[in-house]
Amino acid sequence: MLSGRRFPLGPALLAALACVLAVFTGVSPAPAAALFLVWCLTLWLAAVEPPRGDGTPKPAPLDETQMGDLFELSEVPIVITRRDRVTVANAAARALFGGHILEQDVRMMLRNPDALELIESGESGGVTVSGLVRRRDVWRINRKALPGGVGVLEFLDRTAEADIGRAHTDFVANASHELRTPLASIIGYVETLREEGAELDRATSERFLSTIQREAKRLQSLVGDLMSLSRIEAEKHEIPTERIDFSALVERAARDAAGSERGNRLAFAIAPGLAVEGDAQQLEQLVRNLVDNALKYGDPGEAVEVSASEAQGGEAVLTVADRGEGIAPEHLPHLTRRFYRTDPGRSRASGGTGLGLAIVKHVVERHRGKLDIASRRGEGTVVTVRLAAAADA
Repeated sequence: MLSGRRFPLGPALLAALACVLAVFTGVSPAPAAALFLVWCLTLWLAAVEPPRGDGTPKPAPLDETQMGDLFELSEVPIVITRRDRVTVANAAARALFGGHILEQDVRMMLRNPDALELIESGESGGVTVSGLVRRRDVWRINRKALPGGVGVLEFLDRTAEADIGRAHTDFVANASHELRTPLASIIGYVETLREEGAELDRATSERFLSTIQREAKRLQSLVGDLMSLSRIEAEKHEIPTERIDFSALVERAARDAAGSERGNRLAFAIAPGLAVEGDAQQLEQLVRNLVDNALKYGDPGEAVEVSASEAQGGEAVLTVADRGEGIAPEHLPHLTRRFYRTDPGRSRASGGTGLGLAIVKHVVERHRGKLDIASRRGEGTVVTVRLAAAADA
């Protein structure tokens, strides 16, 4: 036996017979013998089984413990099961589901119909599920089936993507509603004037026209704020570097927001010489929005305090404070959401778009600053913006 194969005796005998015949026909015995040996050597080499692969031994397959060591530091939760029982869970999986899942039936851990269907199929595949750990979370579960009833489960968190999708949907719905309301009012009054204009007295016509003008201005403000918000978000990753006289900007923007009618309600405490690196147009809009809100919702008989100072650590601090009714604590975390209003009727009546503080938040984020809103019922509201002061020129 040679490497599992029998030496080919039949071909060897034929080779010997051929060499003998060659001798009888006049060939010298020495060459005939050499030819026979070469022939036999060729037959022997042909009988040897060729080596498989490159000759190096194949590595043993990873066992579950080694697989667990491989995945332990992965930020993605990974669970290994054998016949649907959890044998390995990496650190991320234990943090997500708890350390008690080891040796537990994986179906008890998941408790989701779609996930259970994937597990019970015993095949490789994937499924997206919601409410796996918390009510509104979204996860993609991928399963790889291995021999011996082993399964590798990978959990990919898709909650942030789902939240962004819901936010975009809500934004479109809210924007459509906000745009539709003034448009419906304008269209209704215009139709009335066209149909009954000749029969209406001058006072009624003027009232209708005033309403149309007010709603058109509200629509104009809303479109302007939407465009501003879109522009700020498009530039949010670009840190502005223009050196700005922050003291002068704050006073100028605050007076613009107040106008001649409300200018006497402002009280300034602005330190001279403050400088920041930023986008002048966006910072002016930030100040105007904060001052306008304070004047709208503050007590008309009390001053709105606008201050700017330098804090320790190289920060320029802007504070806008009113002495109004204040804001209930449950509203404070939501004030910078788009179209969020604590009093929708009052906000619309005063011409608010519901985007002012959302714009403020995005401007602060683009300038890598900090925004804080503090309020007490019956005492008023204080909004503080902290920006990094510009380095000395």
